[in-house]
Amino acid sequence: MLLRTVLPCLAALAALVTALAATVTGGGTLGDRALLPAWYLLDVALFATAVLLLRRVPARHVAPLVLAGSIAVAATGLLAPPRTSDDAYRYVWDGRVQAAGISPYLHTPDDPALTRLRDRELFPAGGACTGWDERRTGAGDCTRINRPAVHTVYPPVAEAWFLAVHPFGGGVRGVQAGGALLAVATTGALLLAGRRPHRAALWGWCPGVAIWSVNDAHVDTLGALLMVAGLGCAARRRAVTGGALLGGAVAVKLLPALALPGALSGVLSGPASARRRALLVAGSALAAFGLAYLPYVLASGTGVLGYLPGYLREEGYDQAHIERFGLLRLVVPDDLAPWAAGLVLALVVLRVLRHGDPDRPWSGALLVTGTALLLVAPNYPWYGLLVVALAALDGRWEWLAVPAAGQYLYLTGGTEAQQGAYGAALLCVLSGAVLRGRSARTPAASATRRESPAAGTAGARRGTGRPGPG
Repeated sequence: MLLRTVLPCLAALAALVTALAATVTGGGTLGDRALLPAWYLLDVALFATAVLLLRRVPARHVAPLVLAGSIAVAATGLLAPPRTSDDAYRYVWDGRVQAAGISPYLHTPDDPALTRLRDRELFPAGGACTGWDERRTGAGDCTRINRPAVHTVYPPVAEAWFLAVHPFGGGVRGVQAGGALLAVATTGALLLAGRRPHRAALWGWCPGVAIWSVNDAHVDTLGALLMVAGLGCAARRRAVTGGALLGGAVAVKLLPALALPGALSGVLSGPASARRRALLVAGSALAAFGLAYLPYVLASGTGVLGYLPGYLREEGYDQAHIERFGLLRLVVPDDLAPWAAGLVLALVVLRVLRHGDPDRPWSGALLVTGTALLLVAPNYPWYGLLVVALAALDGRWEWLAVPAAGQYLYLTGGTEAQQGAYGAALLCVLSGAVLRGRSARTPAASATRRESPAAGTAGARRGTGRPGPG
């Protein structure tokens, strides 16, 4: 029995790990991306095959296999320095600045006051400074830190994480190792919080986790971990703990705020106890968020905002020059797109607050978060790590098309690519919803047909539309 069930899945998983190792070590970089799409497609095909074969594995073997596979997949991201993002170098710098007793919000990386903290990994000496992850500072120095002339953009819990991983080598390898730890820990949290352990493979074996969470070491993974843990606590009616964890997730990178309505699912139509619990969740989330900022505000004042306003303008959210909201811009004028996005998202949030299932808060969180990314259409695929984690909790594999759209846009760019990629993702999500609706109706229809004709006729005569008692 095991030979027919476990071994095929193990073989597909081994093939996936091998392909990911080849992708990371020789599949190309952001500066030489010609081979990346082919490798990514191979990785996705092997991932889908492994996940499908996992469904045939006996239940008692699923969780250990998912966790072991998650460790192997994460390990592939450690085989090379970051290849498609240079954000990790900023993490290293911010951690180093804090270890020196300086607020990361006070100085830019090219500030002469911090020259003593430079090393050859972050500020290569000599050479032409033409690598995909290298650029010149205003003074002409070469650095791997992106946007060296601006203050950091990361919220305080992210900054605390950068400081926490600093002792582990003080370089990018330490940040990558931290990313691998977070990725595997998130798999463990999914196994604990979810009710069907095979779903956790949607995260643990996802090629994007190996690339975005580990090799590129994006701090979004920490937000995903805290979000999963927070929603798990909310489902168990541990309102204060769940809210605090969700507040911590928001203080990693703001985007996890989109998961908060999920933790408040059904509050508008529930009993008074549900409203009291919602107040505890929201209050503890707000308190945790504020407490995380407090020490940095005391040290840096309003400087804690960092480069956030400039970043939003740079990424195409400026009202005067809209570059996001690709799908909405097909049907409304550019200047109305942000308002239309806000309206659609507000309606989705209202639906979750009124009709969401408090026993499955991740379902509402996925609907709100996934909808927001479809509306905004960002070009950074690691923003979709939240969607990957929520899809793994809810078993909604079709939502993985959203971060896949971000990955395609990241490699290509342009308005047409944005609209095409996220349009395809929207179709995938809608198709998945239709298929699930049909499969949910089929068992009920079959059960109705299995009832006796007399019972069915009796039910019809009463006008109930249901079979009568058997």
